[in-house]
Amino acid sequence: MATSYLVTRYADVVAGLKDSELFSSRGNARGIGLVMGRTILEMEGMEHLRHRRIVTPAFSLRALRGEVDDMIRQTAHRLIDQFVRDGEADLVSQFTFTFPLRVVASIIGVPIKDFEEFHHWALDLISLPDAPEKGFAAAQSIVDYMRPVLEDRRREPRADLLSTLVHAEVDGERLSEEEVLSFVRLLLPAGAETTYRLIGSILFALLTHPDQLAEVRAQRDLFDAAIEETLRWESPVQFTSREVTRDVEVDGYHIPKGEITMLSIGSANRDERQFADPDRFDIHRPDKAEHVAFGFGEHFCLGSHLARLEARIALHALLDRLPNLRLVPDAACRVVGLAFRSPDRLPVRFDCSA
Repeated sequence: MATSYLVTRYADVVAGLKDSELFSSRGNARGIGLVMGRTILEMEGMEHLRHRRIVTPAFSLRALRGEVDDMIRQTAHRLIDQFVRDGEADLVSQFTFTFPLRVVASIIGVPIKDFEEFHHWALDLISLPDAPEKGFAAAQSIVDYMRPVLEDRRREPRADLLSTLVHAEVDGERLSEEEVLSFVRLLLPAGAETTYRLIGSILFALLTHPDQLAEVRAQRDLFDAAIEETLRWESPVQFTSREVTRDVEVDGYHIPKGEITMLSIGSANRDERQFADPDRFDIHRPDKAEHVAFGFGEHFCLGSHLARLEARIALHALLDRLPNLRLVPDAACRVVGLAFRSPDRLPVRFDCSA
């Protein structure tokens, strides 16, 4: 039976995230890399830096202004248009499930017709440990879908990230088709899956804490505080995988060289040694910004700016368009998941609006 180790304390998790030489990201090759291919998740050093530099500009704060910001707003409002006159909705199935995928697909330049089907591929892709056959099938489905799109970008480049990937060079050589596909298999699920869960958890947190929802509704400058506290309180990604490169002791426990070690982001963010009363959701918490929901160090999440922007825009749009937004009384909704967490449904009611 394979052995793996779980690091749970905040200080130990941060130390592991900082020390990429000892806690190597190459461990991802034995996990998610089996379906995504070789990506920046498992690369290290200069190889990681050279490949990361290709996509970083598309997710910078500068790149997310102007047209991208407008596109995100329009995407949110188009989804809300579909249920705003109904007086009720399930915000998971009708909004959060496909909103981030529509955004990241637009940034990358992937013409997706059926967002629900594509998102299910993304879910299957990252659920490899639970259902390997679905993970491999989803990876192949994305490849089959993307190959003609890649060919189109080779012939006619556009002002999108996909064209950048197709024509990018590393060490004087263009990325292979497999390298481009690996980027797509990483960026689409990462951009869709984690942000979908973040927005759902923000809504769950505020709807189940109506006093804080009222504050946020009245003071929009509290949006960022609500987002950061949600990232701490209910981290979308609960674990990150590392391989130890030499024997090491963590808090008195011995971990042999070569073993896979899971750094528990979710546990670190609720460590009572770091956060007072950690299970309480509090947008006024002074230490919430110290969370590690986006990681730390050289593998810090490159989509963090986009995730925060999407969450901020989603909150503005929903609170503007859905007056008196509230959970359906006795609604059976809960936050679920082990490696990835978010509410399974959010049945709400609101005053009908135009």
